[in-house]
Amino acid sequence: MRLIISTPLDVIVDADDVRSLRAEDESGGFGVLPGHVPLLTVLRACVVRWRRESEGWAFCALRGGVLTVENGATIRIACRQGILGADLSTLEGGVHEHLAQESEKARAARVEHARMHVRAIRQIMLHISDGGDLASDVRLDEVFQ
Repeated sequence: MRLIISTPLDVIVDADDVRSLRAEDESGGFGVLPGHVPLLTVLRACVVRWRRESEGWAFCALRGGVLTVENGATIRIACRQGILGADLSTLEGGVHEHLAQESEKARAARVEHARMHVRAIRQIMLHISDGGDLASDVRLDEVFQ
């Protein structure tokens, strides 16, 4: 079988020698083997694992996604994010690292948002304290210059 796991920006897995696949949706865990009937399901946050002819098991942690099985030979998973791992312990470390990076990015964005807010308030206060008033014909673009 062929397995394709893609995000909006990248194809993270494209393997054509998959013997079996395990995943989880709201009904629980399930497996897919060659010749599986057509299937469409929404995956919850889970670790998808598959066995390849040549390399053994492979793993991908997902924050959810949509899985389809086409003609019993092609499995497609569309997800927002996926993290690959050769084994579960490596994958766990990769997930923790990814979550730490995401947390740091969110913190940096909050700090930058707060800085921009403070600058905007300062500009308004400077304009008001200079004897200017915010008449209805003054555009906010002019205040922030």
